[in-house]
Amino acid sequence: MEEITDIDLENYQKDYTAYAGNPLAEGAKSATREEIIEALKTVSDPEIAINIWDMGLVYKLEQKENGDVYVEMTVTSPMCPVADMLPNQAAIAVSQVNGVGCVEVKIVWEPAWDVSMISEDAKMMLDLL
Repeated sequence: MEEITDIDLENYQKDYTAYAGNPLAEGAKSATREEIIEALKTVSDPEIAINIWDMGLVYKLEQKENGDVYVEMTVTSPMCPVADMLPNQAAIAVSQVNGVGCVEVKIVWEPAWDVSMISEDAKMMLDLL
């Protein structure tokens, strides 16, 4: 097998950001962090079939007082074929939680993802323990 050594990773590490949801009505009760995490667990990397939370792909989950949510996540590889789809799927999933307003999900490239970021549950599913 020929090794590919001339890939320009800058062309693969594009800026992927997705938005979903609407502002919450004033005084509406905000969702809990746990409810948001459960929504993120409904989104899976199709190549691995494990959700993005347990894969350790979500790096930051920020919930604002007005119900808006900001998420930074990554993908398993800079050349991931679903890097443009996963943020949109995550934004939609989170926006469907009662008590969530506007959602922004952004792909970040640092730190680079590695297998040590996988949850214990996912490691058992992948037979890595």
